[in-house]
Amino acid sequence: MASLSRTGPVLILLVAIASFPGPGAGFYLPGLAPVSFCESGKETLECKSEIELFVNRLDSVESVLPYEYTAFDFCQKPGEKRPSENLGQVLFGERIEPSPYKFTFKKDEKCTHVCTKTYSTSDANKHKLDFLKKSMLLNYQHHWIVDNMPVTWCYDVEDGQRFCNPGFPIGCYVTDEGHPKDACVINSEFHERDTFFIFNHVDIKIYYHVVESGGEGSRLVAAKLEPRSFRHTHTDSPDCSGPPMEIKNKFVGDISVPFTYSVSFQEEKNIRWASRWDYILESMPHTHIQWFSIMNSLVIVLFLSGMVAMIMLRTLHKDIARYNQMDSTEDAQEEFGWKLVHGDIFRPPRKGMLLSVFLGSGTQILIMTFVTLFFACLGFLSPANRGALMTCAVVLWVLLGTPAGYVASRFYKSFGGEKWKTNVLLTSFLCPGIVFADFFMMNLILWGEGSSAAIPFGTLVAILALWFCISVPLTFIGAYFGFKKNAIEHPVRTNQIPRQIPEQSFYTKPLPGIIMGGILPFGCIFIQLFFILNSIWSHQMYYMFGFLFLVFIILVITCSEATILLCYFHLCAEDYHWQWRSFLTSGFTAVYFLVYAVHYFFSKLQITGTASTILYFGYTMIMVLIFFLFTGTIGFFACFWFVTKIYSVVKVD
Repeated sequence: MASLSRTGPVLILLVAIASFPGPGAGFYLPGLAPVSFCESGKETLECKSEIELFVNRLDSVESVLPYEYTAFDFCQKPGEKRPSENLGQVLFGERIEPSPYKFTFKKDEKCTHVCTKTYSTSDANKHKLDFLKKSMLLNYQHHWIVDNMPVTWCYDVEDGQRFCNPGFPIGCYVTDEGHPKDACVINSEFHERDTFFIFNHVDIKIYYHVVESGGEGSRLVAAKLEPRSFRHTHTDSPDCSGPPMEIKNKFVGDISVPFTYSVSFQEEKNIRWASRWDYILESMPHTHIQWFSIMNSLVIVLFLSGMVAMIMLRTLHKDIARYNQMDSTEDAQEEFGWKLVHGDIFRPPRKGMLLSVFLGSGTQILIMTFVTLFFACLGFLSPANRGALMTCAVVLWVLLGTPAGYVASRFYKSFGGEKWKTNVLLTSFLCPGIVFADFFMMNLILWGEGSSAAIPFGTLVAILALWFCISVPLTFIGAYFGFKKNAIEHPVRTNQIPRQIPEQSFYTKPLPGIIMGGILPFGCIFIQLFFILNSIWSHQMYYMFGFLFLVFIILVITCSEATILLCYFHLCAEDYHWQWRSFLTSGFTAVYFLVYAVHYFFSKLQITGTASTILYFGYTMIMVLIFFLFTGTIGFFACFWFVTKIYSVVKVD
């Protein structure tokens, strides 16, 4: 055991280094097939000339509500079948649709007209113009896709750095005081006050890499654009000239907005197809992490955890040696500390039914998280594979009903419970039901707001079918095998009469210990938590799965050691109520998670509006509950192993 505590951190670092991918490494490991393009007239079965541009939902950092492209009165191409979406894309509200923008490989085009839209202040069409203005005020952004690559908008930021955004704004607004908002800051042309400027033209540049093997075809490695605003001198035949396309805030009448584009192609010899995501990920804000400082903090956490483990092992070794040397009756009467409670240590806890249900659901989440992160490290769940992360997590959760039912029934039986039907029903429906109820309430708000993130009724039925028809039967199967087995054998017998617990000091009382227990585990994750929250609420791509897997392992170890340490102190104080305390000690990390999420909302986000605020905290509560079950289960299993181990090696009369 001692050697394991010393080598554990080293092994973890080696595993993490082996599993940590670079920005583009592993993105195409599962075999996402590259598409080859060639000039018109040279098409083959392996090579095509037409390049399709797809449009995704529009979102904003100032609102939680994304909207479908069709919700706006932009140029559309009706009649074409939209690409099929997986479960993860539907749950995330992604709505990928075909667009009227189509290009021919290596054929440059200049100021090509797509369509002309007319906006009016009349009652019939006023809502279209109002919706467009509101979206520009909230800085809603387009998300376009070419060859499964986001079309990026690159511009200079502070310190001479260049940021490539995987989206570009609809337009921008200059306030009545002359303060430009968001995208208007970048372009000095927009200077008129109390005016909206719509980006109705895009200059697209597509970069390609010629395939060396065989010399046939090319592969697209980047797509960048520059949004522009032109009034167009001639509306019918646009020439991409004239002043910016402005819409006065108090405009009355009709206004025609021609939408145009220009496209050019450029060969790129230095970028390979497999690493074409690198330039996007390397320029994402806040991803220029001070790796040394983060690794330094993680090494400190590992060092502290190792010290805790060594202290525990040495102290326990002395205790066990002393207890086992007590041969006389007089020595036995002088017993003290944790051995005194050997007759009560495995006494069933209060609310054992609820604890066993939490343990079952927590086991389900723990295995799901581990397997999902493992696949993510291999590149299966990269940003290139849209929606794969959520799809994998949901499918795994559904299929892991058996271990949930088995663990819940096994511990419930060891707690002396006999209501096995109630136990398996609660395991199947309590925690998933709470999550689904919260999720459904948030979905009602999204439905009311007309957001693309609203889950369609058919998908909700499909999720319920997965839950009731697959997860619940698997939970019953696991519970059947759990109850069929004999109860867990404990190394010591439980006395019939409970031992009285002496008066506890402040530090060994339940609440202070539980509050202190979550500090160290939270210290391991709060840096990664910042990036995860950024990816969810600030629409940034998360790709550091190797590093996240390392943090996951450190979190498991830290939760385990912190819980064991506090459990040992409580047992030495002759308090044998360890079951719920061990679960709540590490589970209290979720409370710090909640506090940090509240702080993140007020300090980092620009979210406005009642609906967006409710959605943020509604979804946050789901994450907090899942994290509570996840960390609490780790703490309980660690403490259960620890208690079983120490009481199995001492001589008890």
